[in-house]
Amino acid sequence: MTSYTLQASREWWSQRWLELLDSYRFKKRLERARNYARQGNVLSIEFKGAKVLAKVQGSEVEPYTVSLSLNSFSDEEWGYVIETMSKRALFAAKLLAGEMPQNIEEVFTANGLSLFPFTLGDVHSKCSCPDKANPCKHVGAIYYQLGDRFSEDPFVLFQLRGRTKEQIISDLRNLRGAKTEANKTTISDVKQVISHQQSSVNLSSFWEYHEPLDSSLVVIAPSMGETVLDVLGAIPLAKTEEDVVSLNSGDVVMKYLDTIYKDVSQKAVLAAMNVGGS
Repeated sequence: MTSYTLQASREWWSQRWLELLDSYRFKKRLERARNYARQGNVLSIEFKGAKVLAKVQGSEVEPYTVSLSLNSFSDEEWGYVIETMSKRALFAAKLLAGEMPQNIEEVFTANGLSLFPFTLGDVHSKCSCPDKANPCKHVGAIYYQLGDRFSEDPFVLFQLRGRTKEQIISDLRNLRGAKTEANKTTISDVKQVISHQQSSVNLSSFWEYHEPLDSSLVVIAPSMGETVLDVLGAIPLAKTEEDVVSLNSGDVVMKYLDTIYKDVSQKAVLAAMNVGGS
């Protein structure tokens, strides 16, 4: 990943967060908040679970205490999100590499969730200052500081929703690892079934029919319509890591079965027409 690509990823992520402030009508207060953030008035900022706790120096001697949080997703909701991520090979690859896909929101909306808050009202914030407006300039300073944090690490917003970067990557690896093992087992089972069928069926006599046929009622022609494989459709096997750049397991099995089906069909027609007769 180039430095330009990484910077672009960080910029769109941070910008989406700061767009929340653009909807705030008290522009003067926002300007003071931006100055607080840039001039070092934010003395500390840390996470306590999914909540942000900060100290902001205002006009008084004692700094003000600021807290900020979003509604965390439940374990069940995160389970659905991680499952969806694991099915998107490109998403999983980027996340495991520490990069945030630009259309990551699709994963959340597909599960009826929104990663980014829609309005400032979706952000829960408090400040110990006497200003009754929310966000006050101290809370606003934390908004801007978090924007910078998102530029450094886009996974910070995931933490505000209840999952750390380490948890997400670990869950993704475990889930994709389990799917890979399951897929290996499935492919092995299919090979065993095919091998067993081949060994238990005598293809040289499979199509033999020893009863007499009325030649006027028999028309021998290759099938021009749908085959059994067409009707059944693709086999829904799980995908492996290699499927990102190659055919998936279902395609491989279907192509193999299609080759066998065509070969057997051709031999059946030739046998019926007594070509090279016996």
